[in-house]
Amino acid sequence: MNTTQYLLGLDIGSSSVKATLVNVESGASVCSAQSPKEEMPMLAVQPGWAEQDPDLWWHHAVISVKTCLKNIDGANVKAIGIAYQMHGLVVLDKNMKPLRSSIIWCDSRAVGIGEKAFSQLGHEYSLKHLLNSPGNFTAAKLRWIKEHEPDVYSRIYKIMLPGDYIALKLTGEATTTSTGLSEGIFWDYQSNGVSQKLLDILEIDRSLLSRQVDVFSEQGSLTQAASDELGLPAGTKISYRAGDQPNNAFSLNVLNPGETAATAGTSGVIYSVTDQNSYDMKSRVNAFIHVNSKADVIRNGVLLCINGTGILNSWLRKNSIGNGNVYSYEQINSIASQSPIGSAGLSVLPFGNGAERILENKDVSASFHGVNFNRHNQSHVFRAAQEGIVFALNYGFEILQSMGLKSQVIRAGHANMFLSPLFREAFVNTTGVRLERYDTDGAKGAALGAGVGAGVYKSFAEAFKGLKQIGSEEPERNLREQYLNAYQVWKEKLEMVVKKN
Repeated sequence: MNTTQYLLGLDIGSSSVKATLVNVESGASVCSAQSPKEEMPMLAVQPGWAEQDPDLWWHHAVISVKTCLKNIDGANVKAIGIAYQMHGLVVLDKNMKPLRSSIIWCDSRAVGIGEKAFSQLGHEYSLKHLLNSPGNFTAAKLRWIKEHEPDVYSRIYKIMLPGDYIALKLTGEATTTSTGLSEGIFWDYQSNGVSQKLLDILEIDRSLLSRQVDVFSEQGSLTQAASDELGLPAGTKISYRAGDQPNNAFSLNVLNPGETAATAGTSGVIYSVTDQNSYDMKSRVNAFIHVNSKADVIRNGVLLCINGTGILNSWLRKNSIGNGNVYSYEQINSIASQSPIGSAGLSVLPFGNGAERILENKDVSASFHGVNFNRHNQSHVFRAAQEGIVFALNYGFEILQSMGLKSQVIRAGHANMFLSPLFREAFVNTTGVRLERYDTDGAKGAALGAGVGAGVYKSFAEAFKGLKQIGSEEPERNLREQYLNAYQVWKEKLEMVVKKN
């Protein structure tokens, strides 16, 4: 009698932690669980700050895994993969305990530090070697701790990205990956290793970085302590780890030059794969090592990120009342569709979740423009918000195109903002590219990655045999013209606001 085997994927987000079990043979998800049901809190002690307790991620990971295992024998789980929110910083003492809350991806406090390092390194050197300015990424956040919390810094034994911390909780080992180091802007693409020059500029001791393991590899085994909490056998292999956006691209089988993925959860991203060490002269989009990159085969992902996408839709839902109740997202989508393209002149800039890279690290906040009390209603507001998110993504997409990263098709999971028909219509007709939607998500991608890393799957093609396309949209000439006209109006509002800042 054959026993069904499974792979487990964890997606450590800033809103929730998701676990998915995948059937090895079919490649299909058999169980998914998410915790908490509502969004995890972010600590914002000052404007522009965003922190989370790393042990909160572990707490919800345990809940999600246990939920998935209710009717599954954990002994049949062959490997575990991890996807995680990028660019965060976890600092640990010698006992591998967090010294403070994690400074997460959307925290803006280190912008000035990154800009100073950019000047000290020299813009040309930084872009050629790091493919980015140090910006507001993990390395700059660590320097912020050194400057503002010297007592904490003096007790740091290891630093980690969020996914590294979850791997530590699973295995008891302090490790990271080349992709993770590139996400923190620690990586020198010319020497193909950690940038000692950056560490010297920021006065960071190299010993604080964790041991490097391969993205697809046996990175460690489940400890007895983790086994007792999760209900999985001690010794289960952890065999894949990647940041959420490289992993999202992987989950969509986006691995080759010219292929492009998109997400629109709390933040929104368009991520294009290239075989070049490409960079934007103003560092408005960012290049990272892609999951399948090797020393002799370059695969980088060039990423544009809008911090305020799904979080804007969530904010509107929480603060809008219909018949005495908070709307569902489906109701918001229905109400939004009652207004015309362009929302009758109402424009929303969705930049209310920290400094935006595509705006050269400016924090311009979210804003509404062209409101007419005699003309606009709730429907216009809801539609203008979704259009504003799409227009912001397109603003960044134009930067990718100017770098020679041309996309004819964008793949996305059927989730978050891509569940909205109006959002999809606006997206394809503003960007002008075909959108393909698939039955996948980050947790499922992490599970499939674990299968590759553990040798359960012998190739990427075998891992993606169960990937199913569930829908697609194409631009329509008449609609595209209308959306581009609305986009130009929106873009003028954005340029006006940026100029004032």
